[in-house]
Amino acid sequence: MKIALTGGIATGKSTVADMLVERGALLVDADRAAREVVMPGQPALEAVASKFGQAVIHSDGTLNRKALGEIVFHDKGLLKELEGILHPAIRTWMHEIIRQYEEDFPGKLIVADIPLLYETEQQSLYDGVMVSYVPRSVQQQRLMARNDLDAEEANRRIELQMDIEQKKRLADWVIDNSGTLENTSAQIGAFWTSQGLT
Repeated sequence: MKIALTGGIATGKSTVADMLVERGALLVDADRAAREVVMPGQPALEAVASKFGQAVIHSDGTLNRKALGEIVFHDKGLLKELEGILHPAIRTWMHEIIRQYEEDFPGKLIVADIPLLYETEQQSLYDGVMVSYVPRSVQQQRLMARNDLDAEEANRRIELQMDIEQKKRLADWVIDNSGTLENTSAQIGAFWTSQGLT
């Protein structure tokens, strides 16, 4: 079985992913894919430099994420253009890994961690979707603390993604990550048992 794991910024998706891996799931991480596809020499990096200029490339040829973020986080249109370059490359990389896992580890749960799953309409590629959920107020507080942001900046970043309540409604499984780690772990355990995973 292959499922997609998603959520919103600062909803604790990594915690949920780690707990699934601890139980034996195989993780395919979109964030890792996003790093891989912009390594020097990769076509996606060349396309990003061509679109956004050399200011987003460090002198050693690697991507300057901070400079790129400052450009796209203030302009939804530019963010869409960046996603148009990166998402197809990320998807191809992930599908290669998933295909390899299915071949090498039949019967194992494969978890694809995809922050923008619904936004990029990939949910139909998986057997089901798990959402790591916290209420918007908790999401904002965690993001402010984690990234040292003020409330306005935190809210702007949250609003770049689909509303977490909408993701919760669309999910096949919801892991409420607003309580203790023990509480989250218990929900993962219940999911694991309900799917007959070993």
